[in-house]
Amino acid sequence: MTATEPAASDAMATDTSPQPAPGATPPRTPLAARAAAELVGTAALVAVVVGSGIQATRLTDDVALQLLANSTATVFGLGVLIALLGPVSGAHFNPAVTLAEWWTARRGGAGVNARELAVYVPSQIAGAVAGAILADAMFGEPLVAWSTHDRSAGNLLLGEVVATAGLILLIFGLARTDRLRFAPVAVASYIGAAYWFTSSTSFANPAVTVGRAFTDTFAGIAPASVPAFIGMQLIGAVVGLALVAVIFVRGRTAAE
Repeated sequence: MTATEPAASDAMATDTSPQPAPGATPPRTPLAARAAAELVGTAALVAVVVGSGIQATRLTDDVALQLLANSTATVFGLGVLIALLGPVSGAHFNPAVTLAEWWTARRGGAGVNARELAVYVPSQIAGAVAGAILADAMFGEPLVAWSTHDRSAGNLLLGEVVATAGLILLIFGLARTDRLRFAPVAVASYIGAAYWFTSSTSFANPAVTVGRAFTDTFAGIAPASVPAFIGMQLIGAVVGLALVAVIFVRGRTAAE
């Protein structure tokens, strides 16, 4: 122990400065650190989704149990990742969330600017692809094998609109009501529920959708199904923002 350590400990104990909540983008965090957090976080998220899917199919042939295992692992993994990386990058891990935040920032709200958007989205996509490859490597699967799991049915596309709209409504509703501190639990819980109540099992994330095309396993999606899924996710993001504008109307003071 050096002579400066007690003083440093005292400073930490008395630090009452506000800390950024998960889901908020801290403006003073270096952009390189935020990009790294988005890449690593998205990679870890996809590794959890794909890896737990592979593990589940090896442990049981019951599709319901496979989905239960996959969704449970995703809930816990996503909650941990948001709690850990939220104070660094806002823990988007999702181009739809980043685009929605950029749009609200353009209209006078808090969020990422165009330069940050241009860094976040490629980082998320690269992380998603890396996460799928990592999961395949851990389970001895081919590192890159295009998925053959067709997900082009219209009801699945509707499920993606619903799943993404609900996610955007939740995140930006929490922001509007100053409750982003609940994001790790709330967002993870929503995704876990959406695995079951949406027909598409709630991808709700363009980057994750791209990543899951690289693995021909339980969680995969055929490359031909990816464009339509992403299109529906972007529509869902627009619907979600519209719902936020309608439901979370800012109150006026007596003077106004």
